[in-house]
Amino acid sequence: MAKGKTNAMRLLDAAGVLYQMHEYDNKDGKIDGVSAAAKIGAEPERVFKTLVTQGAGGFYVFVVPVECELDLKKAARAAGEKKIEMIPVKDIQKQTGYIRGGCSPIGMKKLYPTFIDVQAEEFEMIIVSAGRIGAQIELAPKKLADIVNASFCEVVNNF
Repeated sequence: MAKGKTNAMRLLDAAGVLYQMHEYDNKDGKIDGVSAAAKIGAEPERVFKTLVTQGAGGFYVFVVPVECELDLKKAARAAGEKKIEMIPVKDIQKQTGYIRGGCSPIGMKKLYPTFIDVQAEEFEMIIVSAGRIGAQIELAPKKLADIVNASFCEVVNNF
């Protein structure tokens, strides 16, 4: 199942950031974060999804736990916007270079302002998309923040 390195992996390698790659079978079509966590044997709390939004000032990336929903009001506040909204799925590849289900916060076409939910700081290692469906990267949250110039904020709904 192993394929070549993704942009995300190449950037981490170039920066000397240690990471572990996890691959999973996606032939069943279950590519959501909770399914990916189960397939790689990881706690879903440590697996984060990458969401791309747009506001008046441009595009913003949010990295949030797979079991949570982005709170658009909190996200707008973090980005310094009055309002933001999710970009349409059809625009994900055009803006990021990645496809839905394989969107990594690392190695997008442009380095957009990026925000990681504070829950990531609770863990020594978190897991994010490696930049293709069926591949995940495990790394330290601080290293992720450093490589994408992200800040940690509370941006999810509290249930």
